[in-house]
Amino acid sequence: MPDQLSLTFSALADPTRRAILASLAKGESSVQTLAEPFEMSLPAVSKHLKVLERAGLIERGRKAQWRPCRLQAEPLKHVDDWLEHYRRFWEESFDRLDVYLRELQAKESENEKTNSGRKRPTPKQRKGKRHDR
Repeated sequence: MPDQLSLTFSALADPTRRAILASLAKGESSVQTLAEPFEMSLPAVSKHLKVLERAGLIERGRKAQWRPCRLQAEPLKHVDDWLEHYRRFWEESFDRLDVYLRELQAKESENEKTNSGRKRPTPKQRKGKRHDR
């Protein structure tokens, strides 16, 4: 049996299911309403809902004839927790890159200050140096 994180990632792998979750983030909805933006049959949408339900990402209620679907965000919290390690990795990498770029800019600025007092050769002088070799 797959672990919760695998179930969640598997459910999130499909763009239709991600769109359904985005819709449910706005509030509970019926299968019919959830199916409207998609060019697929109600049974096809129901299959997507079953995947989301198995992953624990949605809950289906029952109010007379209406079966509203609701977002269950707890599995997404597990994904966020898992991603936190990698988020720290990237933030530390970007911090190191930022430090390195500042060092390069400081060196470049220092070189410009050092070279600003020197007279630069004219194109004619540079051309002449080539012939002197």
